Amino acid sequence: MCATVLVPVVVVAVTGIVRNPTSDADLVLPLVAVVAAVAVAAYASIRRIRRTATRTTPGTGAAAVVPLDELDRRAQRLLVLTDDCVRTSGEELAAAEALSGSEAVRPSAEALEFAAAELAHAFRVRQRLDDGEGRTRVLLEEILARCEAAGLRLDAAAAGFDQIRALERTAPQTLEHTETRFRELTARVAEADGTLAGLRERYALTAYLPVAGHAEEAKDRLVLATACLNRTRQALDGGGTEDAVAALRAAEAAVDQAVLLLDGVTRHAADLSAAARELPAAATAAEADLAEARAEPDTGTARADLHGRISHGESVVAALREEADGEGSGPTGERDAREHDPLDALRRIEQVATGLDRALHRVPDGSRALARLQRALLVARVAVRAASDHVTTHRGAVHCEARTRLAEAERRLHAAENTETPPVLAPADALADAREADALARRARQLAERDVRAHGTPYGEGLWTGGAVLGGILLDAPHRTAERPGHPGDGGPASYGGPGTRGRRDGGELFRPAPPQSPLRGETGAP
Repeated sequence: MCATVLVPVVVVAVTGIVRNPTSDADLVLPLVAVVAAVAVAAYASIRRIRRTATRTTPGTGAAAVVPLDELDRRAQRLLVLTDDCVRTSGEELAAAEALSGSEAVRPSAEALEFAAAELAHAFRVRQRLDDGEGRTRVLLEEILARCEAAGLRLDAAAAGFDQIRALERTAPQTLEHTETRFRELTARVAEADGTLAGLRERYALTAYLPVAGHAEEAKDRLVLATACLNRTRQALDGGGTEDAVAALRAAEAAVDQAVLLLDGVTRHAADLSAAARELPAAATAAEADLAEARAEPDTGTARADLHGRISHGESVVAALREEADGEGSGPTGERDAREHDPLDALRRIEQVATGLDRALHRVPDGSRALARLQRALLVARVAVRAASDHVTTHRGAVHCEARTRLAEAERRLHAAENTETPPVLAPADALADAREADALARRARQLAERDVRAHGTPYGEGLWTGGAVLGGILLDAPHRTAERPGHPGDGGPASYGGPGTRGRRDGGELFRPAPPQSPLRGETGAP
């Protein structure tokens, strides 16, 4: 089975190169070398995966099967590692594209696309495993094979990507570009604080909770960016190109995460406004649905179930209208704790409609089903984006289960949104996928938050900032052991590439604790 999964890796790698021919004869040998390297690596991967399932004890010829628990731990570790590689590679690819153009980075983009597809398949297999489907060992082996294929492709593309970026040569221009982005972001922090203040006044805590800490976390990333940009300039002035590139890459990643966090506040405010606009029509549609259900003929026990769902639905709609109209205000005229959450209100209305569907044994269709679908998609998109942003900015702590639920939520959302590429789902099936995507995304967020709480925010000696390691911006040095513990994040910044190449820009002493007389928080001044 492993061979059938991994052999196409070589084919894709080769065709990816052939589709981008060059007229320079000097590139022929490097291209051949890359193809050969990928082929050898793929063959080695096949051998490794086979040995994962069955090992022969020396001198006996007996097969020593790797215990399922150990195989499961390997699969979880590799899923997390590959997911980190794909996320980081996507971020640095965007930085390269902004300066070099999409055509220049096309080979790197194709490698990333392949790796992301393999990772998505691996997460899908992991979800099946968690759901109790299939043969455990076979599924675990497939996860390992797909993750290794993804990592090998990114590793093979890393050298070509570095040639395109040429940070050693373009560091001054890249530094200027990153400093410009940094200055733009510092102006947006106050705006985000103001947006959050408005959300707190208007909505319930549950409505804005997904982005409640975004502004503070963005400030944390900007503190890291300030220090890294300053050290980049110092290194360039002193002729330390290698240190400059490492610090610059960390600064880019910190700025990227600050952008994600601040954009999340703006987007979430817009989503809440959109949900609030949808709420009156949704409530009216729910009332019409309840009226139709009350008109259904009495059929004994089925009627009793329907009556209960009707009563529940009426109470839900009445409560939502009361909250939206502000009738829950206290005697002083101030809003009390019952301020509304429009996204959750749409979710509860859809739950009422789903309950009536089941009691009446009906399948949603027509314009009413399409209207329900659009509202369910709005809710699901918000939940998926919130979970994805949280995982991205805390990936140094988030484990496999949260990432698996998020990947499944993204898959179900994509299926529900698809209206062009076969197979296109019927409205009822798309509606079910949208609801499931919402539920999975909220579960992924809960699991990710649990992981972050268990991990803790690593502030203190040895780190410039907690977000550096928590956000996966800085890696642990590969030489760290129990005897040589080192410091969190002293492996330098994560870069485009797979497990074997993403840590190639080791900052050495650059990312280790600063002397006590010059702590990070004492570094002031924007670049």
